[in-house]
Amino acid sequence: MESKVEIPVAPYATSDRTSFAFISARDRWPVIVTGAIDDIHRAIVASDDVPKRKEGKTILEALAKLKYEVQHDRQLTPLADDGKPDISNYNKELESLGGPNWFSVPWLFAECYLYRRVHTSFSLSDHWKTYDVFSRQKMSTFRSSRPAVLELAAKYKDLVSQLERDVNSLKVPEELVEAERILFTEMCEICLWGNATDLSLLTSLSYEDIQKLQGADARKKAENNILVNDLPAAYTVLKEAQKTDKKVRRVDIVLDNAGFELFVDLILAGYLLAAGLATQITLHPKTIPWFVSDVIPADFAALLSALANPQGFYSTPNEHSDQVQDPLSEKEASDLSFLFQHWAGFHAEGQLILRPNLFWTSAHSYWHLPQAEPRLYEDLKDSELVIFKGDLNYRKLTADAMWEPTTAFTTAIGPMGPASNVRTLALRTCKADTVVGLPDGADERLKGMEGGGGDSGARKWAWSGKWAVVQFCDGKA
Repeated sequence: MESKVEIPVAPYATSDRTSFAFISARDRWPVIVTGAIDDIHRAIVASDDVPKRKEGKTILEALAKLKYEVQHDRQLTPLADDGKPDISNYNKELESLGGPNWFSVPWLFAECYLYRRVHTSFSLSDHWKTYDVFSRQKMSTFRSSRPAVLELAAKYKDLVSQLERDVNSLKVPEELVEAERILFTEMCEICLWGNATDLSLLTSLSYEDIQKLQGADARKKAENNILVNDLPAAYTVLKEAQKTDKKVRRVDIVLDNAGFELFVDLILAGYLLAAGLATQITLHPKTIPWFVSDVIPADFAALLSALANPQGFYSTPNEHSDQVQDPLSEKEASDLSFLFQHWAGFHAEGQLILRPNLFWTSAHSYWHLPQAEPRLYEDLKDSELVIFKGDLNYRKLTADAMWEPTTAFTTAIGPMGPASNVRTLALRTCKADTVVGLPDGADERLKGMEGGGGDSGARKWAWSGKWAVVQFCDGKA
């Protein structure tokens, strides 16, 4: 077992009634478990396999017990051993916490424990081992994102076609530098906002028109909500690497949500490869269903499958609605098929790689990464840039601790910071209390806005996803 990692600031805990940790434990977690119960109940009803139905009822009982314990502030109990090596780590951590109750436990540990315990309900079974209780929800969300998916697909196809023309025409690089920088920023910001973004930001992706984006009202409004934006530094790193004679220039993306957000992650990945800003993209999904909508390898396969048969996916009634959708136009279906061919081609050529690791679903923050999973840590050092997507990754980078909001990002990420030999870029819309790297007075100003928390002591402005930070640390400098 690795030695104790000392984190100088206390973590957020469910006992803090001014924090989103308390709101999550009291309000969100019972609803999430209820959703899982509803899903498994529907799956049992739909099955005619008697042993499977019987086992499903045992899973229902386990989930109902978990929900009861959360709602009634019972003690967290050791996880049942399902044969995976992370169970012992969870149980050792639980023991070190002294057997806490649900409303008096570090938030990050409790939330990870919750999802790991949900998973044991399935992993201990014979007929439900690989069942993803959140899958139905993930694909339904992607289906409902049809307008945004079609808009981005059309623009991606135009962009890639233009990039290929520009490479073949040997345009003077100086003509493209500024347009490329802006385009990189746009792609990353679309990736940042995920399905919360206004896709009308991307009014045009042609080099001739791309300068207009800087004057777009929608873009300016979104930029105003990015409290810290280190994208220029990340872009410079990729451009400098491009000038070298390295055969492999890798960018890693530690994924967040499936569905539309995975779609925009792949838009960014495909762009980086097509533009020559990377030669390989490594995607890091979770190994098990996690935090409702996080990506597991099966979600990547499901997304590609939907794009391989877009008419079937988008134009037929689904289990959530009997409403018949309008068929895709010939152009819309063609644009989505182009995406499938482009991404499947990168995947087949080894330029787009999936690399799951059990560490991503541990209860550890990334302060523990060098000791808890040294091979993964060493692997990340080979990357030109490691992009951490979303709120949970940000919480783990910063140990979900109660840092002063003006604390430097490079300080708050500890062993992942300077001298780590890992280049870290966090793309995070704020949905939790932990936030660092803000200018003096920014937190106070945001608290003073309507719904921001005021004098309550709560940092409510950071709970809504309205605000974002894009923060970079060059651990190779």
